[in-house]
Amino acid sequence: MSVDRLTGDGDSGTAGSWAPGKVAEVLGVSPVTLRTWASRYGVGPTARAGGRHRRYSDADVRRLQYMQRLIDRGVRAREAAAAAFSGREEALPEVSIDRRVGELERAAEDLEFVSIAALLDETLDALGAAAMWTDVLLPILRNLGGRWLRGDVCFESEWALTTEVSLALQRYVARFVTAPSERGVLIGCCPDERHSLPVEVLRASLVEVGIPAVYLGQMVPAETMVGMASKLDPKLIVLWAMSANTVDDLLCQRLQRRGLEVVAAGPGWEGLHVDDARWVNDLADALRIAAERMQAD
Repeated sequence: MSVDRLTGDGDSGTAGSWAPGKVAEVLGVSPVTLRTWASRYGVGPTARAGGRHRRYSDADVRRLQYMQRLIDRGVRAREAAAAAFSGREEALPEVSIDRRVGELERAAEDLEFVSIAALLDETLDALGAAAMWTDVLLPILRNLGGRWLRGDVCFESEWALTTEVSLALQRYVARFVTAPSERGVLIGCCPDERHSLPVEVLRASLVEVGIPAVYLGQMVPAETMVGMASKLDPKLIVLWAMSANTVDDLLCQRLQRRGLEVVAAGPGWEGLHVDDARWVNDLADALRIAAERMQAD
């Protein structure tokens, strides 16, 4: 269970006010263990509800969930408590890719939204956007796709994961600041394209290496894309289409006629030849083209 699925104890207290017994249940430990952690490592409840008893806050529970995750990874309880509650993470062991994949898969399967978000933030900090996508997320998404083909409907897990990935990437990108007047890369989906996660990853991967990038989102109207391009004057435009049904070659041509360099990105463009637009269907290639274009002037 996660914080956003259970707040309070159902009989008293308010959201964000957790009884020790409920926290122990969420963590999968005994109340005795929870009390031991509180006395030994100073990780007891910090919120005060009505009466004399202290309660655990949402933030307390999230830290305890992180502490429990570290213990599951083999970290001793004292060091796990220090890392979760004091930020002292110098001695923590490196987390393998397989473990990151497994933890995130389980959290998605159980619809543990808060755990998914925490794992994604942690993975972004450790690996960056590009490596998180190629090494962690793609294997999970391919596994989910395989399950679909075998008749194992797992729409809820995929929805939970992709929703939290988008939010985590937004939080990650917000850390990076670029000069507002600097020309960069303009990224947008074709007007009928709803699947945008790969270009959201591209935007994060660009800004983390210092390339300014603006992402316009899903289903960008053609007039909006043209108007944005005219005002921002980007050095490169990435126009994304997941399938052939969402490709807008006329929009690509309109942008090119304005003297703008366009990259046709995504599997939807495969086999199509739109004037001089380059086609990319790989994150590494898209990053390389953007870097080369930024260095050209």
